This record gives sequence, structure tokens and C-alpha cells, in this order.
Amino acid sequence: MIQSHKDLKIWQLSILFVRDIYSITSNFPAEERFGLTNQMRRAAVSIPSNIAEGAGRSGNKEWIRFLNIALGSISELETQLEIAKVLEFVNDPTKEIEQLIYFRRMILKLIASLNS
Repeated sequence: MIQSHKDLKIWQLSILFVRDIYSITSNFPAEERFGLTNQMRRAAVSIPSNIAEGAGRSGNKEWIRFLNIALGSISELETQLEIAKVLEFVNDPTKEIEQLIYFRRMILKLIASLNS
């Protein structure tokens, strides 16, 4: 039984993923501190934050709305990882992109569950 957003595996994993993104972006050039670094960190933080905010709202409709925002942040971060690769700030973000794909699947299943 889920009593809180903290009980959700997607929330737990996405919290750990934030740490990974902070670690990756800490190696970006200093001039990117307010550019790609900041954008990637904000997108990563947005994933568990929107899951939590939606879970704290009343009703499934509100929760689904925030889960959709989290999905948008996943797509945004996936794109930013690809940009970081093109700019040669990261070598191979395959692991992180696969995690984001997994998060997307988990959130879509949660949305389907809330809709039924």
C-alpha cells in the first residue's frame, strides 16, 4: 500500500538520478554553470519533485497532470544529455538515457494505473 510518494520506486530512483546528474555536470566547463549545467540539474530535480507534488494533490487527475510534467522533464533531460554529448561534455550518456527511458515507462504505467 502506497502511503506517500516516498513509497514509489520511481520517486526513489529519480532522487538517486539527481545525484548522478549533479555529478556529471560538475565536470562541465565553468562557463556552462548558468547554461546547460543549470538546465540539466533543474530538469533532473523536476522529475521527483513533480511526482511528489502530484502525489500530494487531491485526486488522480491532479496527480496525472504532475506526472505528465515529470515526463516532459524526462524528455528535456534526455535531449540535454544528447547536447552534452555533441558538445563533448560527456563521453557516452547511454546509461543515463536508458535510465530516463525506464523512468518514462514507469511513469506511464503509473498514469495507466491511476486512470483505471
